[in-house]
Amino acid sequence: MLRLRRGQRRVLIDRCPELANFVAASLFFGQFLTDRPFSWTVAISSLAVWGALLGLALYLAAKEGS
Repeated sequence: MLRLRRGQRRVLIDRCPELANFVAASLFFGQFLTDRPFSWTVAISSLAVWGALLGLALYLAAKEGS
């Protein structure tokens, strides 16, 4: 198991939501900028990754307080 120090955990808590927004913007909204047709598989996958990264940030934040 990976053991993070307080500072490392704080950095992950701060960066995970930013990474989640980047994933959503690039995969979901990026589809509107291409010539290819809209893909629901890519859209749902990007939202799932977005939710997972936000969930990870919340999980790490909960451990930070305890």
